[in-house]
Amino acid sequence: MDDGATPEERIAALKIRHRELDEKIAALVLTDSGNALRIQGLKKQKLALKDVIAKLESNLLPDIIA
Repeated sequence: MDDGATPEERIAALKIRHRELDEKIAALVLTDSGNALRIQGLKKQKLALKDVIAKLESNLLPDIIA
């Protein structure tokens, strides 16, 4: 990822990586070729990406004073 990327570009790249991890996990589960620890590690990475994406998206929203 480029350091000069906009927040929207960074979010898009992270979403692609999140989707790739999801596909990799699904393939490992279907083929039974991955061990449980590897799948668990990939799921943790996926969750961490989801958290980063959510944080970046929330930073894009304007603060609303209630």
